[in-house]
Amino acid sequence: MGAGLVLLCAAYVLSQFYRSFLAVLTTVLEQDVGATAQDLANASGLWFLAFAAMQIPVGAALDRIGPRRTAGALLLIGGAGGAVLFGVATAPQHISWAMALIGVGCSPVLMASYYIFARNYPAKVFATLAAVLLGVGSTGNLLGALPMAMAAETFGWRETLFGLAAVSAAVAIGIWLTVKDPETVHHQQKGSVLDLLKMPALWLIFPLAFVQYAPAAGLRGLWIGPYLTEVFAFDAARVGNATLIMGVAMILGTFAYGPLDRLLGTRKWVIFTGNLVGAGALAALWLLPVGSPWMAMALFAMVGFFAAAYPMIMAHGRSFFPAHLVGRGVTLMNLFSIGGVGVFQVATGQLHRAVSAKGGAPQAPYEALFVLFLAAMAVGLALYLFSRDRVD
Repeated sequence: MGAGLVLLCAAYVLSQFYRSFLAVLTTVLEQDVGATAQDLANASGLWFLAFAAMQIPVGAALDRIGPRRTAGALLLIGGAGGAVLFGVATAPQHISWAMALIGVGCSPVLMASYYIFARNYPAKVFATLAAVLLGVGSTGNLLGALPMAMAAETFGWRETLFGLAAVSAAVAIGIWLTVKDPETVHHQQKGSVLDLLKMPALWLIFPLAFVQYAPAAGLRGLWIGPYLTEVFAFDAARVGNATLIMGVAMILGTFAYGPLDRLLGTRKWVIFTGNLVGAGALAALWLLPVGSPWMAMALFAMVGFFAAAYPMIMAHGRSFFPAHLVGRGVTLMNLFSIGGVGVFQVATGQLHRAVSAKGGAPQAPYEALFVLFLAAMAVGLALYLFSRDRVD
């Protein structure tokens, strides 16, 4: 599985890149295509919504035909094709269509890896393996920061997207050629997502899965750039550095969470405590007076670090899945997580526009976003308190 997993990890690097690179192209896309901050929020939201909508069919495909063909075909058609469409965009709606298609292409790559981990490795190391893959793959988050800004300035953003299309196609073909599918589980009952939805234990995990990644993904992928530009007059290079810092924090957080369930003997309280601290950082961004940009960047980094509990939440849900529904199970969890990001991206775009129309201080629209994210986190954490802890 060595080469196949390496290429799946490379595909996840691309997935992380595609969900985060718009933040550094805000100015140039407004100049060249006429795309406003709300247009880009909608486009980013469509990436996540398309990604989320694919999770149910992707889960079925993983269980039925395996990760090799599922990930290889979708990344080639959606990832490479969407990047080409983005590169030829001449209007904001073209960017939205391209991002939706890229979301379809990226939808199976992480779940294909998690499916292999769940089927081929002991359950007790699932969270650690998931965190390592997520942490390494999240270097794409870094590439979508300052390196993307430099590439766009040096080569042009269209040429950069065409290059990304070629890389996506090469990785997709490599996955098709090298990934080996786990053996099919033969079970007397076929089962479906409905069987998972009938499990009460999962319904206290789903709400937190829906909201906990949304603040970090939304702020890192889109809002940190406009916030620092409008409130602190950052230029493109300084925005690139700020997004890089937040991206590094998200990677470090992912690695930090990975082994904690085995070290501390609990998943629930690791997840709850970490996300509570992340919610505190959101509260500070909202309540503290606008002062030093370095304080704001530190709080953004805290949100990124402590919101990196995604692999642990996946492992918590994974502990309740029957073997023959692992593919559907991991993709169902991912549906809630990525779907939540998509919903909040669209909602924050509308909220930003509504508050901006009223005038006032430059930071006012962003404080409204922080309040929205904070309220959602509070609800998710309150419900998660009643969940059942389980370790393998």
